[in-house]
Amino acid sequence: MNKKKIVGISYVSVWIIIWGTIGSLIDFYFLQNTYLPGSLGQYSTFIITAIISSIVAINIFPAINKKFIG
Repeated sequence: MNKKKIVGISYVSVWIIIWGTIGSLIDFYFLQNTYLPGSLGQYSTFIITAIISSIVAINIFPAINKKFIG
């Protein structure tokens, strides 16, 4: 496996962890105060955070790629 593939796989893995963490923190607050587990609100929280996370990850990737691959 070459360096480019390792950087790409690592980048995606880190963004999945970031998305899951942020989504879970937001979800935790809403579960305590707003909606019930398994509700449409809970699904919406994770879908919205996934979309935002994907947009940020796509926009940051060129800088990360340039830094580590060259």
